[in-house]
Amino acid sequence: MEVCFHRFPYWGPAYLPRGKERELKGFIVWLASAGYLGYFPLAPGTAGTFGGILVYILFSSFPPPIYLLSLAATFFLAWWASERAEFILGRKDSPRIVIDEVVGYLITMTFLPQTLTAVIGGFLFFRVFDIIKPPPAKFFSRRMPGGLAVVLDDAVAGTYSNFLLQAINHWQPYLLFMMDKWSIRLV
Repeated sequence: MEVCFHRFPYWGPAYLPRGKERELKGFIVWLASAGYLGYFPLAPGTAGTFGGILVYILFSSFPPPIYLLSLAATFFLAWWASERAEFILGRKDSPRIVIDEVVGYLITMTFLPQTLTAVIGGFLFFRVFDIIKPPPAKFFSRRMPGGLAVVLDDAVAGTYSNFLLQAINHWQPYLLFMMDKWSIRLV
């Protein structure tokens, strides 16, 4: 069996059978692009956030400690995949890397009511904060290298969105349940 030698950043040397390196790179790009949603021709970040909604629907049935553990695992998986995908795609924070939008959206929806209005509000607020990149998100996206920076700027946008939605839920809770008459709860 022939083996090929390759070196990804921070991986160190690894030996894979020929052809397996291509499969590994394909898996990393698939994961980092959130199942190829990052290849959507218009607004790949928005498409990635829709992927975040699907992951949230899956995670929303978990009890809060399991949700937080799943969120942490997704964060570290996104960091790992983004780091390698930047190397494979040859571009820092490539628009094709949208797994960070999934993580940001999951942070946005942490401890919020599981309603259609909250999901839509979370989507809208997260996209706005992700686009405007309030401090320190802009610092992370422009000054820090690697996959951690890719994920951290969206984590900051998700945190701002979550704080805003938590404030709305605290002072005007009926707003996040507004559409419940016409829709079902997610869980």
